[in-house]
Amino acid sequence: MELKYIVGALFFAAAAGGVALAVRTFRQSRRKSGATYVILAVLAFLLLATVPMSIHTIDTGEVAVVKVLGEAKYVRPAGTHFDFWLTNTYQTYDAKVQNVDITTNTYSSDAQTMDVQMTIQYQIMSDKVVEIARQYGSLDLLENRIKSISIEKTKAVLSAHKAMDIIADRAAMSPAVEKTIKDAIDENFFVDVTAVVLTNIDFSDAFENAVEEKMIAEQKQLKAAYENQTKVEKSEADAKARLIDADAEAKAKLIEAEAEAEANRLLEESLTDQILRQRYLEKWDGVLPNTVAGTDATLLLPAAD
Repeated sequence: MELKYIVGALFFAAAAGGVALAVRTFRQSRRKSGATYVILAVLAFLLLATVPMSIHTIDTGEVAVVKVLGEAKYVRPAGTHFDFWLTNTYQTYDAKVQNVDITTNTYSSDAQTMDVQMTIQYQIMSDKVVEIARQYGSLDLLENRIKSISIEKTKAVLSAHKAMDIIADRAAMSPAVEKTIKDAIDENFFVDVTAVVLTNIDFSDAFENAVEEKMIAEQKQLKAAYENQTKVEKSEADAKARLIDADAEAKAKLIEAEAEAEANRLLEESLTDQILRQRYLEKWDGVLPNTVAGTDATLLLPAAD
């Protein structure tokens, strides 16, 4: 139960007791002065009955603007306060972070339509609530002003880009919109804009279908180019491998030829007259030739041991 109701009940009981006491006194005395007691008791009752109406409770996370005879004068923070209800009235404001969901439509620089959904978070400056009350009258009017400016600035940012650029670089759009809105909604609006997030950007179905078809075509083109590049690289690799094999084979043959030539050279150097005579005798069958041509012919006979 709120404090003002408890206090009110106590004051009401006290006032009722006073009235009862005055009536009893009047009946007992039956004098003119008894009427005075009744009047005073009634006035006391009326006065005390107004006490609960003058007790105001502000919840945590809220602030209140106190209007004196209709004019915003000062701010009351969370807690219980006493202000005479006949002259002072309370207008409560939510001081917590507010979420505002906005949906609008706009055009890109190449005339593509898009539906934009965004969320803005803001918080009023508690020490500026009197100014808000005087300038806007209520938080709802201030929030409507914030929405209008946010829509205007969002359209300005997005309309400066082509549709394909927005799709390709969507992550950069939200920070750009946030900066523009924060610059526009400054301290003159008596709020702090804490965050601006583009939750969705939806283009027309026809445009999205065209984009999808274009992406499919580009993927096919990239796939064909990749396959062609793979074939070229494989062909080049095969040619290089064949060249390496041919070079290795040529080097092997060269090495073999050089080795054979070296062997022949060594063999030639090792064939002395004695070795030649020995090989000749090894192959001679012991039969002398029937004729010898020339006068200078010399018959090689094995030397006597």
